[in-house]
Amino acid sequence: MALPHQESQSRLLANGDSSAGTAEKSGADESHKERIDRELSELLQGLRVMVTGVQVLFAFLLAMPFQSGFAKVDTSGHWLFFIALTGSATASVCFITPAVQHRLLFRTGLKEKIVHRANELGLVGAVSLAVAITAGVALVAEVVLGNWLAIVFGAAAALATCWLWLLQPIVDLRRQATTNPPQTTHNED
Repeated sequence: MALPHQESQSRLLANGDSSAGTAEKSGADESHKERIDRELSELLQGLRVMVTGVQVLFAFLLAMPFQSGFAKVDTSGHWLFFIALTGSATASVCFITPAVQHRLLFRTGLKEKIVHRANELGLVGAVSLAVAITAGVALVAEVVLGNWLAIVFGAAAALATCWLWLLQPIVDLRRQATTNPPQTTHNED
């Protein structure tokens, strides 16, 4: 039995459209329910990608204190470890919560609420993951290279995540707003 998404792809392929995997309805042709369904699907797909990465980092960090070499880590290293662990735990919770809530709120008519909440949790999770990555990189650099280079590599990780995950999309939004100002529609009743 094919899923509805698979059936629509099959229909598009049968009609000669080779871009079925990326085919979407235009905003004008999409109903509110279809838009919410699509947004939830896209959001959960993105969260699946992020949760895999954060879970690997979280598992590594959970095992770290039980390694024999961890006793050699100094106080600043312990703080970096704890920051990374807390950040990855927070990110894990944020990335997993939408799937859990979707299961709990299934068929209650609250799908739009789930989408908005999942988007907010995804953003909080991304910030938490950026903190965890930064602290994790700084921790490894501190143990291997020393305090000064830990600051350099931690800052590089922080700048990379800040630019790629936050600032670059904001710049894109501003550029789009400048080149394509929003169209105002007038209802003529």
